[in-house]
Amino acid sequence: MNGTATHRTVIVVGSGPTGLLLAGDLATAGVDVTLVEKRPRKISNLSRAFGVHARTLEQLDARGLADELLATGDTITGLRLFRRLSLDLSTLPSRFPFLLITPQYEVERLLERRAREAGVEFAYESDVVGLRQDDEGVDLDVRGADGAVVTRRAAYVVGADGHRSAVREAIGLDFPGVSVIKSLILADVRLAEKPEGVLTVNGRGDAFAMIASFGDGWYRVMGWNRRNEVSDDAPLDLDEVKEITRRALGTDYGMHDARWLSRFHSDERQAPHYRVGRVFLAGDAAHIHSPAGGQGMNTGLQDAANLSWKLAAAVQGRAPEGLLDSYEAERHPVGRAVLRSSGGLVRLARARNPLLRGARALVSAFVDMAPPVQRKALGQITGIGYAYPAPRGAHRLTGTRVPDVALKDGRRLYEVLRGGRFVLITPGTYEGPAVREGWLTVERWAGDRRTAVLVRPDGYVAWAAEGADAAGIEEAVARYLG
Repeated sequence: MNGTATHRTVIVVGSGPTGLLLAGDLATAGVDVTLVEKRPRKISNLSRAFGVHARTLEQLDARGLADELLATGDTITGLRLFRRLSLDLSTLPSRFPFLLITPQYEVERLLERRAREAGVEFAYESDVVGLRQDDEGVDLDVRGADGAVVTRRAAYVVGADGHRSAVREAIGLDFPGVSVIKSLILADVRLAEKPEGVLTVNGRGDAFAMIASFGDGWYRVMGWNRRNEVSDDAPLDLDEVKEITRRALGTDYGMHDARWLSRFHSDERQAPHYRVGRVFLAGDAAHIHSPAGGQGMNTGLQDAANLSWKLAAAVQGRAPEGLLDSYEAERHPVGRAVLRSSGGLVRLARARNPLLRGARALVSAFVDMAPPVQRKALGQITGIGYAYPAPRGAHRLTGTRVPDVALKDGRRLYEVLRGGRFVLITPGTYEGPAVREGWLTVERWAGDRRTAVLVRPDGYVAWAAEGADAAGIEEAVARYLG
């Protein structure tokens, strides 16, 4: 592919969860994909993310991976955000009414396997050192392990290369924002005493700590001490980790044998655009925020699920006008909302001011007392509550997430979505050209529902109508499938 101009290839930069899901989707759809990664080939067990939320599990279910991932961890149905505020996940209208506690490397392992099986080309130890684009494609200069620079040509490039994104820098986008927490500690340790739950979290005074199990005898500890906010390169030892944990949780559980210790800081930042010409940003390259609520990896995976089918349609010449622009229009507001919600949780949790502490108590009480508020909070944190903008006059379902509805003959919607196609659920029949071309799957409701619903490959409603006839369905299919 070196130096070759082609209109049917995509280069994804960054092999974290976002890049792996995106590349795997594209390759499954028949697109030639190269995944460029600056690190050597290795899935690290030093990842920060530990929680997989309901909407992400639904997306993984649509790729046949959710059940296998569930076997790698444990689930919790209550999420405590700080001492007096907790959310009941068991009420979620999802096949996955819980939070899965499993390390990020398990997610990466499954997504990498899927990407390889689909035919993704991996280019490890490769740094992006230049980028140019024109009306027909993108030239990406990549420096390999031997120091030689090779220019790769693609129809589109996606930067999923983290908060220090070389792709974002190459297209000249700023990454404005602020530091929310100046000094966080991470440690992988063994414990003499096993915590009661899968996830242990609490804040007390000026300290906060969280302990999550890897499931193999090792535990990840994350915490902060407001009285000792130092730079990322300041030395860290196990005694400091123990002290923070004891102050926040009342015990350090006999912590010993640290295999990894690190400091980092938590920022709130978002790129002003997710698309510049033929170049897109996704995941941490587009937005970063505090770890509150465990939304980081999950938000990036949702970016990838939104973008992948749109890029595939564009590369294959069947994208309706404006489809690629809809990626930023739909996902940028979600990224902004995640920044606000996670940042707000951190500010309330760290509150020193008596007025803010009072506000925290009021928020906790209000959420506990008001079911609509709790549903909205649950929807935002788990991802199932987000909907995309709909055209004026559209059916009320347009833009909303579709749950895993039952279909005729015992099938589930998310099993059908594993084909990567649009799904038309209709009380009648439809045999238009999109079905014959393999771009559309037609299913019937398990019951007597009369609504016709056109479901996008990412599980959101593109179009819906009550009692639509064949002509109305044909018009909608033509509009949304190009």
